[in-house]
Amino acid sequence: MTHARAERSAICDLLDQTGPDAPTLCTGWTTYDLAAHLVLRERRPDAAAGIALRPLAGYTASVQNGLKAQHPFPELVGLVRKPGGFYGLLPFLDEAVNTLEFFVHHEDIRRAQPGWEPRRLSDDFERLIWKRLAMGARLMLRKSPVGVVLHRLGGGVALGGAQEGPKVEVTGRAGDLLLFCFGRQQHARVDLTGDEDAVARLLNASLGV
Repeated sequence: MTHARAERSAICDLLDQTGPDAPTLCTGWTTYDLAAHLVLRERRPDAAAGIALRPLAGYTASVQNGLKAQHPFPELVGLVRKPGGFYGLLPFLDEAVNTLEFFVHHEDIRRAQPGWEPRRLSDDFERLIWKRLAMGARLMLRKSPVGVVLHRLGGGVALGGAQEGPKVEVTGRAGDLLLFCFGRQQHARVDLTGDEDAVARLLNASLGV
């Protein structure tokens, strides 16, 4: 089983456990909203562009709400569980596009629940996350008002953020560094070193793709 398939299965199992009304780290979204978002990404390419492009966000939101109106929660989870669209036809594309997406959204649910603890990922998965993160760090950190030096526990350094001015060092496991760079700074188990003001600005910055 690929990492994308494993995370897909795990997030669906967790959605089944939490039900439709559990909180997530996605502001304003319940687990029902998150399930609809995942279905939209794969099965409604006409609306998926609005996830990244603000002028199209209104249409995307209307389609997402429509999916909730059309499908009971268990039905939506069932659609997430089975890869759809191009991802169902091309497993290599599922692995390339969905591995980090499902990991982050899996943690969006886990870390919004009381008493959560970080998962210990396999060494292979840690290396894959770090490889992808190191390649995309500059993109994900492009809005950072300060320079950022990512230190992966176990080895690896990546740079991003502002080219000039103060720098903040962020140290942690690959999964937590990824969540940090995806805008989940307050919920990532990392250590931050640097000027107090620079750290505060980084923690409150809008990060992510």
